[in-house]
Amino acid sequence: MFENHQRAINKLTALFQDDPAYLAMIIGGSVAKGLAKEDSDVDFMLVATDEEYARRAAINNFQYVSLDLTDYPGGYVDGKIVSMAFLREVADHGSEPARSAFCGGMIIYSREPELADLLKQITTYPEHERTQKIQSFHAQIQALRWFAGEAEKRHEAYLMAHAVADMVLFGARLILAHNRVLYPYHKWVMTELRRVQDKPENMVEMAEALLAHPSRDAAEQFADLVLNFIPWEAPPEGWPMRFMNDVEWTWRTGRPAVEDL
Repeated sequence: MFENHQRAINKLTALFQDDPAYLAMIIGGSVAKGLAKEDSDVDFMLVATDEEYARRAAINNFQYVSLDLTDYPGGYVDGKIVSMAFLREVADHGSEPARSAFCGGMIIYSREPELADLLKQITTYPEHERTQKIQSFHAQIQALRWFAGEAEKRHEAYLMAHAVADMVLFGARLILAHNRVLYPYHKWVMTELRRVQDKPENMVEMAEALLAHPSRDAAEQFADLVLNFIPWEAPPEGWPMRFMNDVEWTWRTGRPAVEDL
């Protein structure tokens, strides 16, 4: 950890540790994950009491952002206010980005004996969701290769950009699920893809080439690379029906968009 980040954490600790409204503080983000640059911000989570969380809920304010606790150019601290009930929800049915936010999380102080075990539950890959996700991501790639062909045929730059970006996303998500690695959302997805060991050879390079020079042929090559990597379990109802349920009809169930699962 860079010394300037440690100094900011020390100031945060001094500010909140003795405040009875905040039961614990967790450092997250790039600092916790070992990905920070020297000028990165410091992300953290404060675990509030139920009373403090309810007070903040009434005014819809779950953030704490300050420029005053850092001493380096461009530095700031960026905090989210959560509760133990919130953390239990994440452990029970949180999305992968919600879970991933706590990966590597450093407990700076805590008056909650349950916290460490809860963080372990949160950051464990949700095995019971894995097969359905693999099937859904497989269906997305099949649909997107069709979109790429339509985009080239119709000279639709927007559709092509959408198709190849999402194809890379769902190709990455398929491989992350295969490796039981949580999807960290868009900012860090390529970083996690580079990190995992079990993936198609040259996948990252082909993804970057597809994004830089999108075309139907490049999309087909990328799709084939990912879909032929192992004998994936495809959706039994077929990809068109899975795509319809995952994308076009989510409004009927209130289910999150497939990319946010």
